[in-house]
Amino acid sequence: MKSKLILFALALRLASPTPMFNQAPAPQGAIPPCMPAPQPAPAPAPAPPQAQAPQGPRDVTVMPIAGVVAAGAKWTRVWQTGGNNGDGIIADKDGGLLVAQEDNSAVVKIDPKDKASVFLSNTRRGGSLSMDRQGRVYTVLREPQPASSDPSIKAGIGLLVPDREILADSFMDGTKLTGRPNDLAADSRGGVYFTQGCVYYAKPDGKITAVADNLRTNGIVLSPDEKTLYVTNGPAIVAFDVQAIGMLTNRREFAKLEAGGNGDGSAIDANGRLYVTSAPGVQVFDKSGKFLGLIPTPRPVISVAFAGPDKKTLYVVGAGAEDERGQPIREGVQQTGRTIYKLPMIVQGYPARAK
Repeated sequence: MKSKLILFALALRLASPTPMFNQAPAPQGAIPPCMPAPQPAPAPAPAPPQAQAPQGPRDVTVMPIAGVVAAGAKWTRVWQTGGNNGDGIIADKDGGLLVAQEDNSAVVKIDPKDKASVFLSNTRRGGSLSMDRQGRVYTVLREPQPASSDPSIKAGIGLLVPDREILADSFMDGTKLTGRPNDLAADSRGGVYFTQGCVYYAKPDGKITAVADNLRTNGIVLSPDEKTLYVTNGPAIVAFDVQAIGMLTNRREFAKLEAGGNGDGSAIDANGRLYVTSAPGVQVFDKSGKFLGLIPTPRPVISVAFAGPDKKTLYVVGAGAEDERGQPIREGVQQTGRTIYKLPMIVQGYPARAK
């Protein structure tokens, strides 16, 4: 009787379409189980400004972090804008800062003297930037929110410099990427890792594969030698070994965000330290994952990069902005604004790559 029950249970398991626990990940080229869903219907209109709590800048005191930042260093407001028009910042080769403007479909450049100008236009709603060692500039292309009447605006990974083209927008079987990719990290082999729930890789041949799942991703950055990929995972950071082109192994928890909040944007310095933005500010970790300290910021921050002539200036994008009367700016679909601040640093950003 016992043997019959075992055989019956085995037959049910083999016949069931439900995946078993510890199932191997989908093979390269298959549609991943966490493939982004189509863009949801537009959210209800936001409450009028008077019903929303103001989010003005806060007073902060920067404490020293050995070899990183001096005590009492001061944040300077550099630039601000309305709408979702500041994110995914990277350094330009001349020390300037490049800023993705999703709502405006543009890239703004802020020079070392804080003068802003339009660097690129018609970016098709590029929402974050990355530059590889060869100077090629990439962006994540996001479907509008709410849906646009322009059917040509689709999700994908775009190349902005030196040419304008779609690097990748389809999986191996031809299924199109949909939704709103978040952040990206270009490698030196012509491909791009990017986040949108899972971690994906846009191959130089134009196809997308899923390389890691079961994550709450946002920011993503490669180590200086490109042998390690760091990805934020809610209030933690995970690390992967880059085994080959678009292949990750040895997933492990690298660090916890000890100062609170969830991780957003990321950057690397010349010594391989990791900088992660969060609501309290920029959290700093050494190469082993040890928490070195928090650099508090005037606003919750969403993106970070080293720039300036010697790459010894830390730039952040703060959530929110204020008009000349000190009132919160609420523009665009997300009824928000963005403010960029800079801070003098002791350490230098990684010099051989934009980020």
